[in-house]
Amino acid sequence: MGEKSNEKRASISKLNFDSSLITKAVIHFLQQYMTETLAKRLIGIVLIIAGMPNATIVENTGLSVRSIQRLKKQMESGTADDLFALGYERSGKTSKVKGLESAIVHELETNNYHTRQQVADMVYAKFGIIWSVSAVGKFLKKNASEN
Repeated sequence: MGEKSNEKRASISKLNFDSSLITKAVIHFLQQYMTETLAKRLIGIVLIIAGMPNATIVENTGLSVRSIQRLKKQMESGTADDLFALGYERSGKTSKVKGLESAIVHELETNNYHTRQQVADMVYAKFGIIWSVSAVGKFLKKNASEN
């Protein structure tokens, strides 16, 4: 079994001169049906299964080494459900005002605040939370799009 696997890798590695162009074309094609990230991940999984080294997968797909390591770990642990799940909802820090959004929106609607700094000062005075002006701006933008 070991010899066949090595032969398979050798025959695949002969394609390396074209593999980057082919991979990019396949990713471009798949983008008609899924996001670029998912297309790259799918190709990455195929290349992992084919036994390609991480460096070749990085070169061909544009995925980071860390992404490839995560994919391998997920494949080994048998959590196939997560292979195509994007981590947008899990990324980033938890909001300091989580659970207080409706109270802040109510306060904004009932009183007159003209600047982001005034909103940040109000949140500190009423809720005891130090909130940056940029975080206030993101919150206001998010809530303006929801209303």
